Amino acid sequence: MYARLERWLYRGGRPGRLARWINRGFAAVHASGRAPESWVALEVVGRRSGRAIVFPLVMVTVGGERFLVSMLGQDAAWVRNVRAAGGHAILRHGGRDEVRLEELPVAQRPPVLKAHLQVAPGARPHVPVDKDAPLADFEAIAERFPVFRVLPAQSRSGAPSGKNAR
Repeated sequence: MYARLERWLYRGGRPGRLARWINRGFAAVHASGRAPESWVALEVVGRRSGRAIVFPLVMVTVGGERFLVSMLGQDAAWVRNVRAAGGHAILRHGGRDEVRLEELPVAQRPPVLKAHLQVAPGARPHVPVDKDAPLADFEAIAERFPVFRVLPAQSRSGAPSGKNAR
């Protein structure tokens, strides 16, 4: 039942009016810092509007690195906005963290996609592979689902800046 509702909310691979309204509420919850640590709000400049747009996402950690996955694939608005912004974005979870998002090559995506489905049940109806499937099944679909590594933002000098600077 939940999977059918989730697919209906995002029919055509894009959020409908109700899904956009729900996403605004979830973005506020994710950004507040009161949600689980993996729940973040991604703020990125809209490629057409030039305004800051906020999306609720689930971040996954694999091998000590943080990643964001597009459950809706290549045409998700946040993916197009991140690409247009050169990877510059802000992660919000109880604060603001300037980051740079680096898209992973297709060959590196499968383990991250699998880990993402383990922690993001809302993504499962959109990904045509079972969360417990072997890695080979994720290799077959990896090209369809962008994955971004979360890195510290770079200052003008090239040194890391923001909350992630060490």
